[in-house]
Amino acid sequence: QVQLVESGGGLVQPGGSLRLSCAASGFTFSSYAMSWYRQAPGAERELVAGISSSGRNTNYADSVKGRFTISRDNGKNTVYLQMNSLKPEDTAVYYCKAARNGMGYWGQGTQVTVSS
Repeated sequence: QVQLVESGGGLVQPGGSLRLSCAASGFTFSSYAMSWYRQAPGAERELVAGISSSGRNTNYADSVKGRFTISRDNGKNTVYLQMNSLKPEDTAVYYCKAARNGMGYWGQGTQVTVSS
């Protein structure tokens, strides 16, 4: 069955870094665009970054441009989110999503907390 398993979240101080991973299985990973979303308490889920199936094209929310980098390894069926210069407002549950032709799969999320 389809699985997306996020990892790498945790507690980090402001200005610190984390790298999130999302391991995929049960579908043809290299055919799907991948995205990272986040949801803070009391807020709507928002798009953080996306990457095309080939990895050639990426897009970012304005709030994370220059600080976050999305990448993927189609040989390992994994998408990454490198997060640098973290701020308290980056605190949220981070989810990965696979999408193709209107179909989408979600992971269960990983908590990122930025606090001193």
